[in-house]
Amino acid sequence: MKINSTISVAITGASGAVYGLKLLQCLLEAKVNVYLMISSPARIVIATETDLALPSRSQEIEKFFADKYVIEEGQLQVFNKEQWMAPVASGSNAPDAMVVCPCSTGTLSAISVGASRNLIERAADVILKENRPLILVPREMPLSAIHLENMTKLSKLGVTIMPASPAFYHQPKTINDMVDFVVARILDHLGIDQKLAPRWGANSDE
Repeated sequence: MKINSTISVAITGASGAVYGLKLLQCLLEAKVNVYLMISSPARIVIATETDLALPSRSQEIEKFFADKYVIEEGQLQVFNKEQWMAPVASGSNAPDAMVVCPCSTGTLSAISVGASRNLIERAADVILKENRPLILVPREMPLSAIHLENMTKLSKLGVTIMPASPAFYHQPKTINDMVDFVVARILDHLGIDQKLAPRWGANSDE
């Protein structure tokens, strides 16, 4: 990923909010510019699965994360679901890549048909039409035939489908270790250096 890259991150209402929050942290620490969108269901999930109490307004969320991670001014911009003048809503100012993490199956379905009913869906539609990298991180089980068909359709369009499936070969000791593995793989696909998780065979003596 080029210097001063801009990446859109959308956190939707699937379980696994910690994946999206960790990804956000890593991108900000890597000095990547981030356009952040958090759906209303995602706010509920974040409150349920973590100890974070996010404010409701976009500007307040910006300040919340800016204070938490001590980022550069303007590095993070947060948009609400109907902020249609946001850069992510147009191909004329599209980011370099987009990640939906975690990605609910409802959002995945909407992206697969180009619904564009809210800014997250529109942002993904823009990334697709501009032929830029789109990574979806679904977290659902079991998967129905509908889910699988939607994933197959998007994969054929060049979308990277990365289910939140932690590995165990590095013998994770904590939940954070498992989260880090998934986020590390996302960063790898974005071309961003990471040291969150060991690579297969990197420590082999053979």
